[in-house]
Amino acid sequence: MANFISFQPSAHFNTKLYTGNYSTNAITGVGFQPDFTVLKQRDGADAWYNVDSVRGATKTIYWDVDTAEETVASGLTSFDADGFTVGANNAVNQNTADQLAYSWKMGTTSGLTGGTITPTAYSINTTAGQSAIAFTGNGTSGATVPHGLGVAPQYLMLKDLDGTNAWNLQMPYKPTGYLSLDTTDAFSLSTNRWNDTAPTSTVFSLGDSAATNGSGNKYIIYCFAPKKGYSFSGWYEGNSDNDGPFQYCGFRPSMILLKASTGTDWYCWNSQALGYNPDNRYMYSNLTNSEGVSPIIDILSNGFKIRSSSSEFNGAGVNNYWIAFAEFPFVSSNSKAGVAR
Repeated sequence: MANFISFQPSAHFNTKLYTGNYSTNAITGVGFQPDFTVLKQRDGADAWYNVDSVRGATKTIYWDVDTAEETVASGLTSFDADGFTVGANNAVNQNTADQLAYSWKMGTTSGLTGGTITPTAYSINTTAGQSAIAFTGNGTSGATVPHGLGVAPQYLMLKDLDGTNAWNLQMPYKPTGYLSLDTTDAFSLSTNRWNDTAPTSTVFSLGDSAATNGSGNKYIIYCFAPKKGYSFSGWYEGNSDNDGPFQYCGFRPSMILLKASTGTDWYCWNSQALGYNPDNRYMYSNLTNSEGVSPIIDILSNGFKIRSSSSEFNGAGVNNYWIAFAEFPFVSSNSKAGVAR
């Protein structure tokens, strides 16, 4: 069935490639003013920069390490009407380097209520099902924080801003456990991260772990609810065959973030880099490695298909978790259908 939606995904998420100049560099063409941007040099071994408007443009955390928040005055310096500006920082703007930026639009910054912990700042986009919430932990199991989406999010990405705790990711179909974005650690079962509780339509729950809810610690969390033709998260069981599982998204993905439940790296694909099925470009979100190319997946008009038997993402009987954001819905309001790569 055609997956028709009334808005364009590019109005809420965009993958942008640009060339660094090691000076003030205003990156335009994103299509909106971002509230959450992740940047990575594609042809060099520099860190993944994670910046959002909730904490402030120069406040940086990293996807690939567990360090506390830093202020980087020469990194991403401002969120602009049609993109963002970067300064003279090698990781985000090395001269002549190929750079990548994933950007999300949130925007609503008032009216959020509920939960036992009141957010210190936030930005919410109910149309696209995504929000960024800053809060201070209280060290109490069963604490709840409002996310503002009106429907239960299915993918949560949380980072302790004060300490060296790893990223914690929750998928509600496995609410007891978590994955760490910056490590190869296997999926772990623990009741003290998310209190063994899936998010509801109004709040997400926390345990008493310092990684997610240390008393007095500051945190940022990014919440994503599935939206038809725009975003989707899921999991599949590997079959250890080059004719691997197909994952239906209802759109042609612009970004795919994927990890096996075992001790493997995180893979992150984007559809804007040169390359065609099955040789799509990827990077590791837990590493600073430059972009690689290998016959791993086909990016299709309505999802993606695994084309490798590697245990990194297709081990026999192994669960693999992923989230994807759209470049084109299968059919959208502009009457154009997405096609495969």
